[in-house]
Amino acid sequence: MAGYTDFLLDRYFNLPQGRYVNVIVLRETKSETIFRTEGSGEPLNREFVHAGLNNGEVIPRVVISKRKQTAVERRTGRELLRGFGLLQKHDDGAECMLNTNTPCERCIDCWFYGFAAGGSGAQKSRVITEDAFSLLPASSIVDTKTFNALFDNSTMRNPVTGEPSTSLGESEYVKPEAHFLDMEVLKDVTADELVYACGNILRSSRYGAISSRIGRVQNTILAIVFSRAEICSSLELTQASYDRLTEKEHPLRTDDVAKVVTGENGALAHLLPQTIGPYQMMAGQPLATFLAEIHETYKEPEAFLRRLDASYPAPAKTKKGR
Repeated sequence: MAGYTDFLLDRYFNLPQGRYVNVIVLRETKSETIFRTEGSGEPLNREFVHAGLNNGEVIPRVVISKRKQTAVERRTGRELLRGFGLLQKHDDGAECMLNTNTPCERCIDCWFYGFAAGGSGAQKSRVITEDAFSLLPASSIVDTKTFNALFDNSTMRNPVTGEPSTSLGESEYVKPEAHFLDMEVLKDVTADELVYACGNILRSSRYGAISSRIGRVQNTILAIVFSRAEICSSLELTQASYDRLTEKEHPLRTDDVAKVVTGENGALAHLLPQTIGPYQMMAGQPLATFLAEIHETYKEPEAFLRRLDASYPAPAKTKKGR
């Protein structure tokens, strides 16, 4: 990371410093997948937007809620922290837990993804959230399937009462090999925190709906842009990439998608000059080297996680179990 130190902190600092790390993520479905915020039977999340920055056609795009993405990746990191005893405990022995208003306020997860404890403290998340949009229209990547639930006699009729089953319906799903473009924006982070965030992104693979967590997603980091202001949005990146596709039929080849995003005449080459202030992009061999270091780190992650855990300031108050 020697060439990017101007955009990273050497230690955690409590006040904003205005240093941004924009992680460009390509999310590719590897099986039939459902992205929605409501229960079973609800349609997939969609938004009608312009197809491209130059193409004014209005099309529906499937959306992966950013809140859902961050929650999955955060839990992926917490699993590892829990395994090494790095989620701290309260006086009563309760472990740091999400959605219970009982954060420990001192573990890596609390420092990085933030917390808000009722009246006792707060740490703003340094992961800036945004939705991910499908590269192709929903009409190209969405299909429906019928589902039912048979009785023990393998029929749709109750073997005792003879009544027909009501467990019959249709559900929309995203086809395999559909691509979504996304920006993970990290603000005021250290080099180790960047490694932690990228590790959580690369190790997460299940982003399905609440009631049917089906489907598998493969995340690929296409580039990392260091800047002193936020760069383009996920939607702008998606639209600029769509403009540059020569083939717009599902399924697309992943290599072709990567090329229209990071290539010499790709979407980032078009959008980044509009950034206010300095910026620096990591792609190609430097990115490959960085990702290889992450893979190596996560083969034996305990020493790295304990170093990151020890990098935060001591809390104002002590709690048992620390």
